[in-house]
Amino acid sequence: MGQRADSTTSGRSGQDGTPGLPRSPGVRVQEVLREDAVPPPPVLLSESQEDLGTGDIPTEQYTSREWLDLEMERLWRRVWQVACRVEELQTVGDHVVYEIGDDSLIVVRSSETEIKAFHNACLHRGTQLRQSGGKVKEFRCPFHGFTWHLDGTLARVPCPWDFPHIDAERFCLPQARVGTWGGFVFVNLDPDCEPLETYLELIPQHLGPYRLEDRYKAVHVSQVVPCNWKVALEAFFEGYHVAETHPQVVGFFDCDVQYDIFPGARHTNRLIMLGAVPTADVEAMVDEQVMIDFIQAATGVPEQYRISELQPGQRARTLLADQQRRTLSDRHGADLGGVSDSDMLDQIQYSIFPNVIPWPTVAAPLTYRFRPSGGDPHQCLMEVWFLYPKPDTGDHPPVGKEIRLAPDQAWSSVEALGPYGPIFDQDMPNLRRVQRGLRAARKPGITLSRYQESRIRHFHRTLAEYVGSDRP
Repeated sequence: MGQRADSTTSGRSGQDGTPGLPRSPGVRVQEVLREDAVPPPPVLLSESQEDLGTGDIPTEQYTSREWLDLEMERLWRRVWQVACRVEELQTVGDHVVYEIGDDSLIVVRSSETEIKAFHNACLHRGTQLRQSGGKVKEFRCPFHGFTWHLDGTLARVPCPWDFPHIDAERFCLPQARVGTWGGFVFVNLDPDCEPLETYLELIPQHLGPYRLEDRYKAVHVSQVVPCNWKVALEAFFEGYHVAETHPQVVGFFDCDVQYDIFPGARHTNRLIMLGAVPTADVEAMVDEQVMIDFIQAATGVPEQYRISELQPGQRARTLLADQQRRTLSDRHGADLGGVSDSDMLDQIQYSIFPNVIPWPTVAAPLTYRFRPSGGDPHQCLMEVWFLYPKPDTGDHPPVGKEIRLAPDQAWSSVEALGPYGPIFDQDMPNLRRVQRGLRAARKPGITLSRYQESRIRHFHRTLAEYVGSDRP
């Protein structure tokens, strides 16, 4: 069980009409989606491929401090980044501290209608104004007491007689750019950056039907892990590893995954992994009733909604989707009656370059975020959010506080992660071993597949456009 089918050169054409890449004969995402009783959003009923070649990715991009320094200067100070969720900034004065490398921002609701991001340093002698988020009425330096209003304008200077050279109207906290979409708050350190609207490319069109602005961050778990931020991100960019790393799921999730690279899109790509569909090479060995029983146990279905026996002519996928709609409607207090079968069962990922992976479905409502940690190319901060639907009552559930795991603490120790906790625990040894192997390797590059790791190739093409391979 778990062996992947051999590749074939039959392929399928992309949206631009180019010949398709080699594909596993088991890939049948589009066939399954088109047969669903409650169809998915039209954006899922298409494939888009691009041949990104077969060249290796230089190993130094994962191990070199020089490369990380280039990323900090040329990438992180130029791209739009997800700093937080809007629901974390509900009332005036609510703020979070967002840090990347040496840069630190205070992202604050400065008024009922506006969110701002200020560089987190006092203009007197550079003291960090805030070390953590919370709620304040003003920003006051703990060293000497210089104080700014929430809109960044100067409020007070201690002993103003000794600072006649300060122009109060110009002594404002420097700002980063801020934008919002889908309930996410984005920041950009480059004052001349492109608008968020164009940076997001296809994201609003493709994720619009999922109404992420009507979600809230219910769970937030993080851990500093011993690998480069790209090693961690790329581990979740493909389903190629699932059969080997997570063999318990091959009878219940189709490891022959659809990967999409969209024409002209630099900042996003996609993965679709079918649920309640066994991987092709074990399909003949998987009884649909066994699949139903396994999924019910894994998702904690209430007794009143359990499927006791599959009747002749019934499809497990259709029944499980309907069961999920009723179960999750009760759990979240939201009417999910019209939500698609795919939304209830499948694992769907989009990327927001460089470091965020939203899973927009209700049944798998994850968002990943990866960042360098401490200026060390061999460690990063990995974060997992769960974005649940807001209840139909209009009440705003409490936002989940960040749970920071110790370096050796299991993700499965966090009950709120449910069945994903043990999955992450299976992934963590790979991250450590990849980073250790890269440091020991004598081969100067990593070798990727053409199709199943095409999202990684696409990511590195865009990364190269920002960072480049030249040296200053």
